Amino acid sequence: MLIAHPSRIHSPELKKLSKKKVDAQDAVITTYGTAMRIEWIKSYPWRNVILDEAQAIKNPSAKQTKAVKSLSSKWRLVLTGTPVENRLGDLWSIFDFLNPGLLGSAKAFNGLCKSMASGKRDYAPLRRLVQPYILRRLKTDKSVIADLPDKTEVNAYCLLSKRQAALYKQSVEEMKKVIEKLDGIERRGVVLAFLMRFKQICNHPSQWLGDGGYEPADSGKLSRLRELCESIAARQDKVLVFTQFREMTDPLAGFMAEVFGRNGLVLHGGTPVKKRQGLVKSFQEDDRVPFMVLSLKAGGTGLNLTAASHVIHFDRWWNPAVENQATDRAFRIGQKKNVLVHKFLCRGTVEERIDELIAGKQKLSDEILSGGAESSLTEMSNEELISMVSLDLSSAMEG
Repeated sequence: MLIAHPSRIHSPELKKLSKKKVDAQDAVITTYGTAMRIEWIKSYPWRNVILDEAQAIKNPSAKQTKAVKSLSSKWRLVLTGTPVENRLGDLWSIFDFLNPGLLGSAKAFNGLCKSMASGKRDYAPLRRLVQPYILRRLKTDKSVIADLPDKTEVNAYCLLSKRQAALYKQSVEEMKKVIEKLDGIERRGVVLAFLMRFKQICNHPSQWLGDGGYEPADSGKLSRLRELCESIAARQDKVLVFTQFREMTDPLAGFMAEVFGRNGLVLHGGTPVKKRQGLVKSFQEDDRVPFMVLSLKAGGTGLNLTAASHVIHFDRWWNPAVENQATDRAFRIGQKKNVLVHKFLCRGTVEERIDELIAGKQKLSDEILSGGAESSLTEMSNEELISMVSLDLSSAMEG
């Protein structure tokens, strides 16, 4: 077996590997990024091409996707826990790799999806078409894994501090004025920027302001995190904390170290590949390490962290598939305890309303695979958008 990656073979040597050396291997394991850059990988006549975490090719126009789809092979297999990550187009792109033409052209498929989403027809025809090609197993199925403990998911509602509420309200007023004058792609970009701002304010005012303060009293989420971690520490359990934002990982780790009285670990996109396995080993085997803080993208796949029996989503990715992938770092084969998943939501804010959209996305995925198209926030009218993000002060703050 050959691991074709710069972390194992120096890049100049990797680029020049001979066909004879590759022929001598039973299997070659590489990453999507490497496959896109190394010429011999792209030109080699492979017998089988197998994609793990195949949602990586969900975007048909991405260079990475095009490179993978151009690989020559006699047989193809994909593995993914999230075949529908954002929209049904993700499924089309995966099938365009597996069985090109089965779901028609991208344009025809998108038209079909709009027709199904509008209620003119249900998802049954699409489900019947893809089902023969899908081998699906659920970890909750006792015939698959008889001894896997239970997973319980709960929303952990948080109140806003006065400072958070003031910043949030000010941002809503600012957005109202700005979007009235914009349309098209410029409006979509501004809306996404404001949504990001709302999420940052809900996390901590210092994240949005960039002042580096991170006073615990200024964030309702940190108050809620303290309550949870004190309870977890009393039981001597371990916890994973996921955040979308790399810049939140260190403030969270510092805060939690005070609560637990011991340091934990941090893993994000800047963590070297060689260091990650050491972090995993330390978390899994060292009883003195009570927590790990992870950025969702870097820590959401490929890690086995079953020493944790609690998972906290400090902020929401607004995508159930991505969140489930992250949760499954703890809820997987080898887990001996019941797993409790806490999803932080600030009451009376856009976070609470987005939670309803997340549930809708999960239903869409289940409808296709078991046997609602997503609502795009940037496409909402100004009135719908303001209603979605407006602050409900009576819910957001005590008293």
